[in-house]
This record gives sequence, structure tokens and C-alpha cells, in this order.
Amino acid sequence: MKERESVDAEEPRRRFAEECRSGRELYPRKRLNQAELARMLRTSKSTIGRVETCVGPIPPDLPSLLDQVFSTDGLFKRLYEEIVAQSFPAQYRRRVELEREAIVVREWSPTVVPGLLQTADYSRTLLRGGAPRASEEEIKTNVAARLARQDILKRDAPPDLRVVLCETVISRRIGSREIMCEQLSALLTHGAKATTRIQVLPSDAEAHLFIDGAATFLTGSNHVTRVCVEAYRTAATIDEPEHVREALRAYDFLTGEALSARESARLIRGQMEALR
Repeated sequence: MKERESVDAEEPRRRFAEECRSGRELYPRKRLNQAELARMLRTSKSTIGRVETCVGPIPPDLPSLLDQVFSTDGLFKRLYEEIVAQSFPAQYRRRVELEREAIVVREWSPTVVPGLLQTADYSRTLLRGGAPRASEEEIKTNVAARLARQDILKRDAPPDLRVVLCETVISRRIGSREIMCEQLSALLTHGAKATTRIQVLPSDAEAHLFIDGAATFLTGSNHVTRVCVEAYRTAATIDEPEHVREALRAYDFLTGEALSARESARLIRGQMEALR
């Protein structure tokens, strides 16, 4: 099974490399070498070489540039999304795939800023703390994969994003003051978007269904909602309608008890000022 998962995970990366090489060699005007393609993409020859030999992470802005140069109608972007989804451990892949297709994302977190809203430095600090023996290359790859998930928020038609954070999330300092300030600033930037609402739940709120763990609600284009929950090295997706309805009622309780988006932004801004 592990060998099969390894093969499946490598397949979109190999195809990305093959399509890049094929597009370069069959370019209509003339066959391009790696240096010429790199100049067109405003990147380096070594980056193209690594992409075509499946070495290291793919720069997140490269797929859309390749689609433009080769007129491939989003092929490289779709392959990149598959690469990102399969870079996660098997138990998390379904959640990432559902996230890519969601039209509404609801998040609750009692501990840290959710991955969809994390800055690179905040994410790096969390990943380093969770894997002290990991190499710098491994941490770099995992940060890139986590940030690549945020591409869904940059689409022309991004999903509606609703986030409720426990007050401890914004008061707990992760990393340096500068890292935490940057993360709080990013929350304010996200919260200012028309499709995003961020609320803070006061730390003295009453007990509720999700008090001891994070939960993500993903609603697809068919308007079916699934609930994703995680714990140490485990993840589960809840599909049963009765349990999903119970979870949604609990989430409605959280949004009702939380501060308004405006009051939450004021609280986040105040926490930023306290760190400076």
C-alpha cells in the first residue's frame, strides 16, 4: 500500500516535468533550451532544470506562467494542485481535495491560525516546532505546500471563508514579535476582503462541542457539507448528515457567541500594537 501511495504521489510531478520539457521542445516558433524558457518566465535556468528533473519544490508562481507561455489552458495549474494535494500524508489528502473544490469554507480553531491564513514565517515556526529533527529542505517543502493551499483564496471567484478563532489564538505569541505581528496583520488583510469574515471568540465563552479541537466545514458546489477534524497524526472527514447538522449547529453557536467582525478586527489590531 505504501509503495502504491508513493507511485501515486509521484505521478503528477512526473507529468508536470514531462509537460514542461515537451512544451519547451515543441514550442511553435522554435525549440527552446532551458535558458531561453527561463528568460521568458523571468526565472533561472537552474529552476527549469530542477522542475524537469523533479528536484525540490515547484515555485508557486511558475504553473500559471507556464500556462501563459505554452497556452495550455490551466494544465500546469491543475497538475500543481494535484502535486500539492498529494504532498500531504494520505490521511489529509481528502481534506485538501475537498478544500480545492469548496465554495464555502468555515474554520474554527482554538489553538493556532488555520493554514489557509498563515504567513510563511508563522507556518515555518509551527512546522519546526512540530518536527525538530526535520531538515531545512523538508521544512521548506512543507511550508510551500501549506502556502500553496492558499491559492484557492486568490481565484477570481474564491470560496466564501468564515473563520472563528479562540481569543487565545491571537494572544499566544508564535515565534518572535515580528512574526506574530506579521501574522496578525495578515488576518486583518484577509478580514477586509468581501468574501472573508474573521471573528474572535472570547476566551471566557461557554463550553461547546469543539472546545478541545479544530474543525473545518467544507461545502462543495453540490451544497453538501463535510466536517474535517484532526488530532495527532490522524484526520477524519465526517459525512453522515446527522452528525454534520449537529456540527453546523455547534458552529452557529460559535459565530453567535463570537465578537463581530469589526470588534474582532479591533481586538486583533490592539494585540498587534501591544507587541510593538
